[in-house]
Amino acid sequence: MDVVKETGRLVAGRVNGALQNREPWQIVIFTTTTVLGGVWLWEFFNQEESIVSRSKKYFFRMARKVPYVQNKITEELDMRAKEFEDSAIKQSEGLPYITHLPELGLSDEKILSLVDDHLKLGHYKWKEGRVSGAVYYYDPDLVALTQTVYGRASYTNPLHADIFPGVCKMEAEVVRMTSNLFHGGPETCGTMTTGGTESLIMACKAYRDYAREEKGITKPNIVMPVTAHSGFDKAAQYLKLHAKTVPLDRATMAVDIQKMEAAITKNTIMLVGSAPNYPYGTLDDIEAIAKLGLKYNIPVHVDACLGGFVIIFMKRAGYPLPPFDFRVKGVTSISADTHKYGFAPKGSSVILYSDKKYRHHQFTVTTDWPGGVYGSPSVNGSRAGGVIAATWATLVRFGLDGYTEATKRIVDTAKYIERGLRTMEGIYVLGQPATSVIAFGSHTFDIYRLSGALSALGWNLNNLQFPPACHICVTFMHTREGVADSFLMDVRQQIAEILKDPGKPVEGKMAIYGVAQSLPDRSLVGDFTRLFLDAMYYTPPVDKKTPKNGSLEGK
Repeated sequence: MDVVKETGRLVAGRVNGALQNREPWQIVIFTTTTVLGGVWLWEFFNQEESIVSRSKKYFFRMARKVPYVQNKITEELDMRAKEFEDSAIKQSEGLPYITHLPELGLSDEKILSLVDDHLKLGHYKWKEGRVSGAVYYYDPDLVALTQTVYGRASYTNPLHADIFPGVCKMEAEVVRMTSNLFHGGPETCGTMTTGGTESLIMACKAYRDYAREEKGITKPNIVMPVTAHSGFDKAAQYLKLHAKTVPLDRATMAVDIQKMEAAITKNTIMLVGSAPNYPYGTLDDIEAIAKLGLKYNIPVHVDACLGGFVIIFMKRAGYPLPPFDFRVKGVTSISADTHKYGFAPKGSSVILYSDKKYRHHQFTVTTDWPGGVYGSPSVNGSRAGGVIAATWATLVRFGLDGYTEATKRIVDTAKYIERGLRTMEGIYVLGQPATSVIAFGSHTFDIYRLSGALSALGWNLNNLQFPPACHICVTFMHTREGVADSFLMDVRQQIAEILKDPGKPVEGKMAIYGVAQSLPDRSLVGDFTRLFLDAMYYTPPVDKKTPKNGSLEGK
């Protein structure tokens, strides 16, 4: 203790000696600068994003300010914007654009004719099972049922529970049925949402607010596999969270549990596991993640948005999986999309919690508004009662046996395709697909060449990056006779053609994927993506000499 005191006196003496000839204002400036500099350094070194990552972003941001670089980037972006716009125009196939309201409303017949014309756009034959994911089921009888149900409930709004109690009851039943499928207990609860992304945002919002109130966490982060859905990144941007991604075990293509534990900090508000993940269809070790949640007292979310309505029926279908749901102690929430393998119309998902204390933090409540006390369960205020009713109708129409039979057909087909792909020279399957997604890449040629060749034949696959790969998400549409064999035959034939010149670079639209993956400045990839999204909203410039909407006006 004496040594400490003596050291303190020595330091104080040297500081006093250094400052004894200074003016008071100099001492004030020195002190202020030292304190502010120390605070800045503390903030700089204690941000969630790494110094390396921030430095790279800063470097590329500064580089883009150099006039030559800026001009080259602008030139490239203008070219890409034109390509995307030309593609949008081509996809419209000459169908006229309506850019002003008609002076006279169109007739019902004309409207329905135009709707049919719009629905015919696009060259992928999704009803024939040539599309990866996107459409998970199609049956005219189910369409007729959901159309009727939606029509009857289309103007209802569960925001007004006193006016539409029946719709609220149907939503509660969808939540409870789904909760029971995932082996939730009596305290398990949840809400419906408009899709998987909203379900993820709601889980992140609930845990952010829970951590702030119960633990005082004001700089929250979420720890998740690098394969976790981009909906978590969207939630992080909306809710001011930091998303910390964890690499995979390269053998299993599931999250590396040791590295996940290393990523946990005192500010971690949730851990994420996928069942299965979108890129590779592999299943994270939910039991191990849940143990981390219990060890560090952190909620654990299982994202089953993609395959939730497959995994819960796989045991009944003869394909048992490791535990992944509320039976696993430590799992506190699950998201599952009813509009994917639940076969409901688009715009429906479910977010479930193990306890109401979490759901309470999902709710938004305003108590002092002049318009009255306001409360809503999810992002939207007014919600589409028609979607809720159509989802409810779909679930009770299929029942356990219907979903089990569909799951068996889907997984049988996925396993059949996986076995076929594994026998082909020049490609390899990533990891061990758990359900209905099979990803494949190549060490021999540019895999995007294969994706492009299959696209030319009418197959729509999903392109992946890091590493370059593509995947097929098998749906009920692929279970039709001959579809899987046709796909495997086309893959085999295109690989044989590619192997005649394996070093040839990819060309055309698919080249963009390779370029995007290789760009070190990821902000440029973001710019390309924004231009693509802009093109989705393309309408032609208005020619003042042309009558508004031309022949579309009138009855």
